[in-house]
Amino acid sequence: MNRAPDLAERLLFQEAVTLIDNAYAPYSGFAVGAVVVGRSGRSHHGVNVENASYPAGLCAERAALGAMVVFGERALRYVAVAAVGGQDCLPCGLCLQALAELGDPLIVARLGGEVRVLQLRDLLTAPFAGGDGAPGGPAGEGDGAGDDVGEAGS
Repeated sequence: MNRAPDLAERLLFQEAVTLIDNAYAPYSGFAVGAVVVGRSGRSHHGVNVENASYPAGLCAERAALGAMVVFGERALRYVAVAAVGGQDCLPCGLCLQALAELGDPLIVARLGGEVRVLQLRDLLTAPFAGGDGAPGGPAGEGDGAGDDVGEAGS
């Protein structure tokens, strides 16, 4: 899947844009904001947090995912990610694997200079699977992808 966003998805992307200024990116200058939406429809925010010890940094997508889990959600529906200056920005491989743990969400991001909607499974075609051999989170959770975005929250 690679399509233009509907109005709700575009608003979700704009929500991610509003977070960019809160990122801590003193080393790369590549500030990123992310919003994830679980089954409840509540949005959870994250920004990238860099560290002088390079691998110790945290991507915006995983920060937002952690915020969602704090609120008890385990089924991921949407991920919106936006970078400083309107640059193209898709989740990195580590983030894609982390996101796949909780579903097969729709990803709203800038690609080729345009905001697009993509399915996680189209970006990460062979995720590492858990002990039961099934990627995409615990049994019975479902992915919920493609449902209406719902209300904005945190």
